[in-house]
Amino acid sequence: MDSLIYDKYRHWMARQIEDTRIVNDDLSKSERTREAILAAAARLFRYEGYHATTMRDIAQEAGIEAGSIYYHFQSKDQILSEVLDLGVRQLYQAVSEIVRSAPTSSEDFRKTFGLLIETHLTYLLTDSDFTSANIRNYPMLSDETRAPHRELRASYAGAWGKFLNDAKRAGHLRSDISTAVIRQFILSAMNWTVEWYDVDKYPVRILAERMSKLILDGMCPHRKAGTEGLKLCPATPAKTPDPDSKAAKTRAEILKAAARVLRDNGYKATTLRKIAEEADMKAGSVYYHFNSKEAIVDEVLNAGLRDLLSGVEAAVRKFDAPYDHHAKIATAIWAHLDFLFKASEFTSANIRSYGMLPNHFRERHRGIRHEYGKLWDRILREAQDDGAIRSDIKIGPLRQVMLGALNWTVEWFDPNKAGVEGYLSLPEFSSMLIYLLLEGICNREAAPSTGQGSPESGCPGQTRRK
Repeated sequence: MDSLIYDKYRHWMARQIEDTRIVNDDLSKSERTREAILAAAARLFRYEGYHATTMRDIAQEAGIEAGSIYYHFQSKDQILSEVLDLGVRQLYQAVSEIVRSAPTSSEDFRKTFGLLIETHLTYLLTDSDFTSANIRNYPMLSDETRAPHRELRASYAGAWGKFLNDAKRAGHLRSDISTAVIRQFILSAMNWTVEWYDVDKYPVRILAERMSKLILDGMCPHRKAGTEGLKLCPATPAKTPDPDSKAAKTRAEILKAAARVLRDNGYKATTLRKIAEEADMKAGSVYYHFNSKEAIVDEVLNAGLRDLLSGVEAAVRKFDAPYDHHAKIATAIWAHLDFLFKASEFTSANIRSYGMLPNHFRERHRGIRHEYGKLWDRILREAQDDGAIRSDIKIGPLRQVMLGALNWTVEWFDPNKAGVEGYLSLPEFSSMLIYLLLEGICNREAAPSTGQGSPESGCPGQTRRK
């Protein structure tokens, strides 16, 4: 990291911390209580979710009487609004300062990029419950609740956009993919870390360094990844017996309705009443088929993981040794995205709700998640052993960052907008993510090759869009 950039940023951060300390010293008792309420709410929203948190919970976490909270905030919605604003505003100020001061040379671009990654991850994982609460709750909020915060979120995206657009004009970034997609790809890879990264084991700085290198240069050691052998086929959920009775059909409909509710609301806000409403039946009728919400959710989660595991396994099974590793990885990525967006509503429900599941639920499904991780580790390790993946990449973090970049796309990509100007179809979108993961975001044509060249990449029937 360039010492001048780093020192200027650290000086700015120190000034911000000192200003905050001075302000806090001058706060009245009422203002201190208000700050404590917001901090408590941010922690609860981060770990429990907004929908599952009550005003009583917040008061208890803040160490005040339940009724006292209403002297400071009229409602939980008002608290949420301030938590969301602080979560983005603090991060936006830090990133904007880095972008404003950034030099423009190729070497400085990479150092500044690394600093931006470290800053985002630091706020997200260690420094700010507000930022984590924003990232984890925003996708499940109503349009009305999101509306007041769109402008600030757009400003944050704009800070990244300015940095990336300047880099593209300077020739540092690849020109065949829009900076908007590149920006979303970067933020997706970072935001998913709230679901898996253990800050007690490894410092954020290490994660930032590894993630920066992977995003910039991709996993392929060549200028281009050869994916001509991509094997496309429709993703098919795991086979289950067709329901042959009215009761079995109703049971299947309840599970599908539960998957939609879980996907859109999270675990704690999912109730039997909401599931029944989604399934267009009376709440009491659900008990004829399931004895609890937990039993329904358990089946939904298991189906989502089973579909994903069996689907990706089937996709890569089509490859015979000697393997076309880049095509095999591309096929697995394609299948993963197909299940997230099209083939299985159970898979998207699992991915979106996993972060806020109770520990006993996570434990019950840890085995199949571990099995899915081992499948990817095997695919990636075989590729690395044959020289198709750079030798300086550790497989475990690579898999986590890669799957994170893919999984977070459920929060922002909409395949139903395909055909509208400026929007991509799922196949086009999948192709772009494959290129970015294999080749990185940098202009590799302008860089020296790190290995033997490979043919120009491309997916049958797909074109790269700008």
